[in-house]
Amino acid sequence: MNTAGRNGRAARRTQACLPFPVPGPSRAAKFAARTWLFDLDDTLHDASAHIFPHIGRLMRDYIRRHMNLGEAEATALRQHYWKRYGATLPGLMRHHGVDPRHFLQHTHQFHDLASMVVVERGLKAMLRRLPGRKIVFSNAPSHYARAVLAIAGISRCFDAVYSVERFRFRAKPATQGFLHLLRAERLLPQACIMVEDSLGNLRTAKRLGMTTVWVSPGTRGSLHADIRIASVLDLPRRLRQIGCWKPRA
Repeated sequence: MNTAGRNGRAARRTQACLPFPVPGPSRAAKFAARTWLFDLDDTLHDASAHIFPHIGRLMRDYIRRHMNLGEAEATALRQHYWKRYGATLPGLMRHHGVDPRHFLQHTHQFHDLASMVVVERGLKAMLRRLPGRKIVFSNAPSHYARAVLAIAGISRCFDAVYSVERFRFRAKPATQGFLHLLRAERLLPQACIMVEDSLGNLRTAKRLGMTTVWVSPGTRGSLHADIRIASVLDLPRRLRQIGCWKPRA
């Protein structure tokens, strides 16, 4: 079966899971691309500059202490679970019974988070120009996600924040977190645009029937991304390309 066929079957299975009536194709098309689902780290801000190295060290130290491992072993285990599950936490929960709240609280501590958040100039204005609802959909814990949004000055640009606690620690790219958000917000996948830096997460979004935008400074494309942009600030000028209407002036 080709990719389009697999994506179509996955989208139909997703619709069957939703607790509200699903419109036919013609009506679904009318509502296309009205809700934006934004990843947080390395999508809305540059987490790789300062925040990710810091969190990586905290995760390594947490694994080392709680599993009695050496530094190199702890680093290898963290990276292994990240590659296998798309995040370290699912592997620690599944294979080691780690309490997710305890883990997230101890690995997302910052003495001066404000000095570590790197945001592109014009982000707030760009978000305000985009038509439709906007939701943050992040594997990060709530206290961290909301703090970053506040520091960036964009909290009021979003209608909801779905941190990993809200989808029961079923971290992206697992399908369960996507379905939880769709059910809670009463959204059709076809009515969503997923904006992400992670191709693994976009793969799930695409399979469910969402429009996908890959935030990546590279030049290569991907079957999982409808478009690729170097910066989230490029969204307004690409609206026509992803089947959305013009931004507000």
